[in-house]
Amino acid sequence: MIAFIIRRLIQAAFVMLAVGAIAFAMFNYVGDPVAIIAGQDLPAEQRVELRKSLGLDDPTPVRFARFVGNAVQGKFGLSYRTTEPVGRMIADRLPATLELSIIAAAMALLVGIPMGVFSGLYPHHWLSRAMMTISLVGISLPTFLIGILLILIFAVILGWLPSFGRGDTVKIGFWTTGLLTVSGWKAIILPAITLGLFQMTLIMRLVRSEMLEVLRTDFIKFARARGLSNRAINFGHALKNTLVPVITITGLQLGSIIAFAIITETVFSWPGVGLLFLQSVIYADIPVMATYLVLIGFLFVLINLIVDILYFVVDPRLRSQAAKVGGAK
Repeated sequence: MIAFIIRRLIQAAFVMLAVGAIAFAMFNYVGDPVAIIAGQDLPAEQRVELRKSLGLDDPTPVRFARFVGNAVQGKFGLSYRTTEPVGRMIADRLPATLELSIIAAAMALLVGIPMGVFSGLYPHHWLSRAMMTISLVGISLPTFLIGILLILIFAVILGWLPSFGRGDTVKIGFWTTGLLTVSGWKAIILPAITLGLFQMTLIMRLVRSEMLEVLRTDFIKFARARGLSNRAINFGHALKNTLVPVITITGLQLGSIIAFAIITETVFSWPGVGLLFLQSVIYADIPVMATYLVLIGFLFVLINLIVDILYFVVDPRLRSQAAKVGGAK
């Protein structure tokens, strides 16, 4: 287990170096930072001094090493648009994005898995057919259209929920949350449904297909022949064997939810990192864009590492292979 984790950590370090190289290239070679900061009217002498103060005249390996060192310390320079520290800007908006992503992922799991199990156990039931129809709608419609439709129905026509913003928030240390206020819960419902609907339908269809496949295997037939109850077979054996692909897809989808929350945050004016990134693209704010890229890369690497560990815990074949490798050595 320890050797498995060490291998994954080494792989994660190489992946982050590659992401850092891409972010470094964006930071240094997309536009002229001096021109963006000071404008075109700055005299040539002051332009040279500013380049030296920013370290832009140093050799590329030196600048890359400095970029990686600053990134490890959470230092990403100043925003070209607001002249604020980029790390602080990201930290102020990250709780909103993580909160929205976690709620959307939890909704997708808590709703998608039971729907998938039911439609897998009773594939010809009318409710299963209705679920499959809903899943087709969730997969087919684009995210922005789902958000607009939800706003039209529940905010404009019915007036039950707000159409934008995060509601009232409470600050706990460095973290701000809207989950401790009524308006915060009302504000997060529509964005969470919009962001998590595709993942919910994907998980439901995956669990359904895995359940149908597992229920046809020989060991399920042997379990029925032994006289085990349907509950023990369906949930103790069949569902357990569907968890491996579900864990993998869920981990990847959680990273996708965080990375691609830009559309949902834009539709609902949700004050998260995705909306900040979109504003940075409009104003060519390279430090914020590079920091967002590094952050998303780190979150994907972290989530994949957790998924690999859970995969190792759930799947006995990986444990047996690791034991064989350890015994051979």
